[in-house]
Amino acid sequence: MNELPVVIRAARVEDAEIVTEYNLCLARETESRELDRGRVLQGVRALLADGQKGVYYLAETADAVVGQLMITREWSDWRNAWFWWIQSVYVREGSRGLGVYRALYTHVKAAAKEDETVCGIRLYVESENERAQEVYRRMGMSKSSYQFFELEF
Repeated sequence: MNELPVVIRAARVEDAEIVTEYNLCLARETESRELDRGRVLQGVRALLADGQKGVYYLAETADAVVGQLMITREWSDWRNAWFWWIQSVYVREGSRGLGVYRALYTHVKAAAKEDETVCGIRLYVESENERAQEVYRRMGMSKSSYQFFELEF
């Protein structure tokens, strides 16, 4: 299949609604979770207003935003550098399998390699989401030896 021509750009405050919509779709599709739209919108707006929280990158065609991912940072004292965490990955149905995620990932990887303060890129994925895991492997990523634990409040 041919790749969809997209432009990758950082999200702006006026993109909050589409980013929120894609985050709601992501939770629904990957975790069967219905999130509170208002709360998600507040969270998206908070990040867009404060670059220290992270950045969303959007994949855009001539007429629509067709994909997104978010980058947050984690300081590694062992490496004296930042890990960039890929989160909130979503590609709109109908645009999947057309290279949208590849374009987003390639953009982020190039930016990370240019930044001497970045030591690597990480992400987490639902253990049952084999399709996404295969995509990440094709991008050159490998499964880490770390396991992920959490405590939600």
